[in-house]
Amino acid sequence: MRNTRLLVAVVSAATLLVTTAAAASAAPRFHHYVALGDSYTSGPFIPVQRLDPLGCGRSTANYPSVVADGLHAGEFTDVSCAGADTGSMTRPQQVPFNGTNAPQLGALRIDTDLVTLGIGGNDFDVFGRLVSTCPGLRAGDPTGNPCEEHFTSNGVDTVKTAIANIEPRVEAVLAAVHQRSPGARVLVVGYPRIAPERGYCPDVLPFADGDYAWLSRVESDLNQALADAASNGDAEFVDTFGPSRGHDACARGGSAWINGKDQNVFEAAAYHPLKAGMAGVAAVVLKSLR
Repeated sequence: MRNTRLLVAVVSAATLLVTTAAAASAAPRFHHYVALGDSYTSGPFIPVQRLDPLGCGRSTANYPSVVADGLHAGEFTDVSCAGADTGSMTRPQQVPFNGTNAPQLGALRIDTDLVTLGIGGNDFDVFGRLVSTCPGLRAGDPTGNPCEEHFTSNGVDTVKTAIANIEPRVEAVLAAVHQRSPGARVLVVGYPRIAPERGYCPDVLPFADGDYAWLSRVESDLNQALADAASNGDAEFVDTFGPSRGHDACARGGSAWINGKDQNVFEAAAYHPLKAGMAGVAAVVLKSLR
């Protein structure tokens, strides 16, 4: 009888430990996660699109949504919006279909404990100018670097200059994030690679051959500016440029993270992340958190 009671006690204790461990693992590590950012965060045209508002192109399969699911976050608020720049963090943003996205920082609370921020590419219209200008210049000099030359004035790369001015803007956003949510872990998420390291695919990415390397330098410079802003702004930088090597717009066999020039309203916007890209970025973010 004594041995039986001892066995029961041991089994009960073991059961309690297993139950406690299971409860701990099921409990959310982060209680309130807020995602801030532009279209590379929101995921325009990636199914399924949310309607709050529709013009933000906010997908239920974007990287913040995948991260929130992976973390089992207690509460998740995604206010990212296509076309957002650093000014959209503190001012309302008008979006297509007569919609308005409220200032994104308004989603932050005193108890917010995780924030991801993907912003900067729309400031000074850096991204928009590249994709609207470069493809049209390829025909005149397909093997040269006409877009780089177009944006160079008196020997100065004006895009590089614009990027240098983005850094303090992101730092200001980070300061405001910490002020509203002082206990939050803040991650600045970089931009994934668009152009391949080697080779060309003008049918998908219609830049002149010489502009591929320049496009990569522009992205690298932008990501470095974001990394510096994160370092100066008490935040962590998540590099997605390096991990997206081999997943650029030219990648074949379904391995691309980025869509090419063709707008696909059932898959992804032109020159924007695909669903696979969002999953890839989410995996990098989750690795950083874990």
